[in-house]
This record gives sequence, structure tokens and C-alpha cells, in this order.
Amino acid sequence: MLDQADDIHPLFHGAPKSTEFRKLRKRLVQEVRLAIETYGMIQPGARWLVCLSGGKDSYTMLAVLHELKWRGLLPVDLLACNLDQGQPGFPATVLPEFLTRMGVPHRIEYQDTYSIVVDKVPQGRTYCALCSRLRRGNLYRIAREEGCSAVVLGHHRDDILETFFMNLFHGGRLATMPPKLVNEEGDLFVYRPLSFVAEADCDRFARAMNYPVIPCDLCGSQDGLQRMQVKALLDEWERRTPGRRNIMFRALMNTRPSHLPDPGLFDFLGLDLNRERAVQPDEAVVPPILRDAP
Repeated sequence: MLDQADDIHPLFHGAPKSTEFRKLRKRLVQEVRLAIETYGMIQPGARWLVCLSGGKDSYTMLAVLHELKWRGLLPVDLLACNLDQGQPGFPATVLPEFLTRMGVPHRIEYQDTYSIVVDKVPQGRTYCALCSRLRRGNLYRIAREEGCSAVVLGHHRDDILETFFMNLFHGGRLATMPPKLVNEEGDLFVYRPLSFVAEADCDRFARAMNYPVIPCDLCGSQDGLQRMQVKALLDEWERRTPGRRNIMFRALMNTRPSHLPDPGLFDFLGLDLNRERAVQPDEAVVPPILRDAP
């Protein structure tokens, strides 16, 4: 089955034989498959551009997606893609050599967005917003050139939670990264199949597989990032109450519009008493019908 050399994708060759790793691998595959099914990510004849940064998350995503495809559970074409953004010291040969060795179809694209970010962002400000915008634009272009219908990103459960609290604390809105969306032009899907996966599991998996992880020296080198502060806060909560992250993520999937003070989300003006008959004291109060967000 999963451990026979002739019945496994090359990305899993050399996997540890321990029970702990087998459980981790099984959990990752189940969680990614559940996210794909829950959010309807599979479209007939789809081709996915699987975006790789060289970090632990993107390696995990690549391996699990190919595992699902290898076993006939993901009927789409996968094209791995790395955007080399021209960061000084970036090991440009690591990913192409790895992907070639693993027999993974891929495209390596070079675009010097690093110089633009460093030039445009004032001293002391974070690079993330502009860097992400430039990277996303190039990935959309590559997806169109390659005939892909979806751009697939490696954001995991913890990224989604951190973005929620970033918006809550600094953006003044309740929002986060959706597992599935359509780009502004309306011609590409954006998928996040790791939406149910914990960051710690990505780290354990990539380390166990000894993948050649490449750190981000652009945003990762900056001090005082708001996201890092939020991450530290969530780490502290998790340390005090193990399982807190999972509870908070479940809350994001269990929202109640009538219990939030947003008049654009729920029709408070149209909410009225049933005047045809009085509600008896011993009768259960029926909650209002929830209306989907526009």
C-alpha cells in the first residue's frame, strides 16, 4: 500500500516508516482531500498551477496533491511553478533540480520584483503587501499562458487564522483568506487546499521528508511584523490551552450573521415580531432565519 516502493509517488520515496509519520501523512491527505471536496475545487478538465516558494508549506502541498492524483483521487493536471523574484542569494537551482529529480512537471519563472519592492517601500515599512501583489500578478499571467484554470497556493490553517486577527486588530473588518475565490478579472480560481492543515504538521512533514526548504529572506528578515506579533499571540494561547487554534478555526466555519452587528449581512430592519399570534411564555423562541451574505 502506502509504503511499497512501486506504489508511491517519487515525492514520498524515502519516507520514514514510523507509525507517527504514517499517521501524519494520513492526516495531511485526509485534510487536503476534505478541503478540496468541501469547497468544490475540482472542475472538469482542470489544470492547476501549483505555486511553490520553496518553503515547508508549499513542499507539503505539492507532495499531498501528487499523492491524491497518484491514487486517482484528484482528476486534474498539475503544473508546479516557482517564481524567482530576484532576491539576493536565492538558491535558484534548488527547486528546478528537486522537481526534475522527482519527475514533477514544472515551470521556473524569473521576474525581478525584489528590486521594485525595495525601491518603492519606504524604510521601516513592511514589504509583504507590495511583494504579494507583484507575485500574484505574475502567477496569474503564468497560469493564463499555461492554460491553467486555477492558481493553487500553500496557505494553511494558521495563515488563515493569523489573517483573520490581522484584519480584526488592524483592518477593522471580519475577513480572512478564503479557501476558494475567483480573481478580479473573473478568469481564474484561487485555491488553498491546505486550509484545514496545521502549520506544525507542514513543518513536521517537510522535516521528516528532508525537503530542501528555502527560507524567505525578504519579508522574513524584517523585525516587528504585525503578522509575527499575531502569530506569537496565537502561540501563547495555544500553549496555555492546547487545541485553541482548532477551536478558533471551527468558529470561522460556524458564523451566525444574526448575532453580528453588521446590517449589510443580516436584515435587522426587516426583523419583526409575529403579530398574528402572541408567543406563549412556555413556547420555545424560534431564532430568526439567517440570510446569506450578499
